[in-house]
Amino acid sequence: LLILFGCRSALTKELQKPMEYQSDRDYTGWVMSEKYDGIRAIWDAIQLKTRQGKTIFAPHWFLKKLPPFAIDGELWTKRQDLENIQSIVMDHTPSDRWSEIKYFIFEIPNAKGNLDSRYKMLETWLKNNNNTPLHLVQQIKVKSKNHLNTFYQQLITDGAEGIIVKNPNLDYFGGRTSSSVKRKKVADMEGLVISINKAKGKFAGMMGSLGIQLENGKRFKLGTGFSHNQRKNPPEIGSQVKFKYYGFT
Repeated sequence: LLILFGCRSALTKELQKPMEYQSDRDYTGWVMSEKYDGIRAIWDAIQLKTRQGKTIFAPHWFLKKLPPFAIDGELWTKRQDLENIQSIVMDHTPSDRWSEIKYFIFEIPNAKGNLDSRYKMLETWLKNNNNTPLHLVQQIKVKSKNHLNTFYQQLITDGAEGIIVKNPNLDYFGGRTSSSVKRKKVADMEGLVISINKAKGKFAGMMGSLGIQLENGKRFKLGTGFSHNQRKNPPEIGSQVKFKYYGFT
């Protein structure tokens, strides 16, 4: 154990990016888990960062409770609480509200072997380190297509965002791959804020819409779904936002 955990090892592999679930595909034998609607965070054993590589300013006491090896997961509180999570996690000055945050881990990128072997590395560390914000995401083996559908429908009924289904038999794989898929009630995506457009009418004096640029260079205005507080305190130009959508025209 001293050899395994005695030194810090930075993240050396590309992150996983699940593809969309295919209803005509058989995922029997794979594993499924809840897809947490929070902020994805990567601890490289040195810094806590977003998927885009930006620093997350977590308090020192939180970082001290993380392992000396890379982990990948979601900063989360409860279902349908993304706005609150963002307000805590994305603040450059960490507050006492970080005590609400749990870190749900679904990958150990630098570990060797299949998913079970990678999980065991963190499980071993957790046995010797109590009182951490870490939680291993429960993985359930898919018995049949009906089993998967029932699991998904129950989570959606309970207010979850969706599920992740992945092949547990492979070594860690990075990038966008069909060996990991996401199934959600609605799709979501991240984009770069390139402008803040003033509102008219009842929201005059506040933000009316955000100019967004996607990874593929496409630009559009994101103008619905905001709370009153978000319109009064919009994200900064140059920041990343996560939004839900029902399709493209």
